[in-house]
Amino acid sequence: MSLPNPSKGWRSSSSRLLALYSFLFVAWSCILMGVLYYEVSDYLGNLAKHSLMQRQHLFARFEGEQLDEALATSMTFDMRAVDAYGLFDAHHKPLSGPIRSLPAGLPLDGQIHALSTCIDSDNPDLPQDSCDAIATQTNDGRWLVLVRDNGSLFAVTRIILHALLWGLSLTIIPGIAGWHLLRRRPLQRIRAIQASAEAIIAGDLTCRLPLSNRRDELDMLAAIVNAMLDRIELLMHEVKGVCDNIAHDLRTPLTRLRAQLYRMRQHAVEGSSEALQLDEVIGETDTLMARFRGLLRISELEDHQRRSGFLQLDPLPLLQELYDFYLPLAEEGQVTLILDTEPTLPSLTGDRALLFEALANLLSNSIKFTPPGGEVTLRATDDNGSPRIEVLDTGPGIPEAEREAVFKRFYRCDDTHGGFGLGLSIVAAIVNLHGFSLDVSNRESGGAWLTLHCRQRLINPG
Repeated sequence: MSLPNPSKGWRSSSSRLLALYSFLFVAWSCILMGVLYYEVSDYLGNLAKHSLMQRQHLFARFEGEQLDEALATSMTFDMRAVDAYGLFDAHHKPLSGPIRSLPAGLPLDGQIHALSTCIDSDNPDLPQDSCDAIATQTNDGRWLVLVRDNGSLFAVTRIILHALLWGLSLTIIPGIAGWHLLRRRPLQRIRAIQASAEAIIAGDLTCRLPLSNRRDELDMLAAIVNAMLDRIELLMHEVKGVCDNIAHDLRTPLTRLRAQLYRMRQHAVEGSSEALQLDEVIGETDTLMARFRGLLRISELEDHQRRSGFLQLDPLPLLQELYDFYLPLAEEGQVTLILDTEPTLPSLTGDRALLFEALANLLSNSIKFTPPGGEVTLRATDDNGSPRIEVLDTGPGIPEAEREAVFKRFYRCDDTHGGFGLGLSIVAAIVNLHGFSLDVSNRESGGAWLTLHCRQRLINPG
């Protein structure tokens, strides 16, 4: 059993919290920027209108030649393409000033009006864009038009807008970098916890979840789980010790009992009822002793200290030895045994004797359950750099509902073939000890299909 991969990207809690915080920060910054831009724009607009109204009041004090001189003098202080004027007679004919025609759409009411297009002229010294304009009649009956371009004042708002945009971008970039860095550390700790948890799932109850010096929420949770594991390991060792002691302690008296029964059988008359009963009792005693040996064998395999003796080995000689060993048994049962391997196979790390025992159990079961005239195939292939060993037969197969139960102790699918129900339990213990995985399925044409994946999971070498 493997744990799901840690959440990545936006699915992790830290990423979501940081993303939510960033979103709220950017949204609030945009609102602040919009309010500031609106307030500054409104203030500068009112300032421009107030300045234009002051110019109008100033020139309204002059008449005749004094007005002409005041207007001519103002041109030396006005900004080109920002401020302009035009003086027209009663019939709107130009008299002086750079504005030679009344701006289109400007009412002659003495009020300030905003024009989207100010002066339609090729003169670059005249305001071309949006502007505020006012047309008033002087005391001598002439018309004075004053114009002020809004662009000069609203350039300040553009500067403010650019500054805010730069500030926002310079905030977002470090925010994204911080989000990436802040989410990496929790994910690294989660992956370390996952690696330890997978080792525990593989059967190493001595492994514990890692703790850091930060003593945060993850460390609190890991400490709680470690305390639970300490208690579970203690209880498991107690139960295992009791079972092992029972099996070990009973083996000696059972051996003595069998020896006594055997001596009694030697003195019994051949063919008598006493001899037949003693034969049955001796058979039951042998069965009981075999079961105790199987239980002790499983207990021995569950001791992960055996991993210290693992070596790199070539699976091809092992498979050839298995084939040669079980070929006579297959021929005796009129079953065809086939060895199908690639010329070269990747090496694997493990205990050769234990792997031979596990594969021998699988192979002997397939031969035992395959009817005469059937076929059993021992196949090995390269599975992306690790061996994959398969045992296929043409027997009745394993029902889907029983594919997990067959690895439990004393479970037997079919009582007609005998056995104690411990063979596949021993196989499961060996597979778990090596960190391999074993898949059980059926062939489409019928028969069992057992696949041993020799790609090791992360295990603690003990």
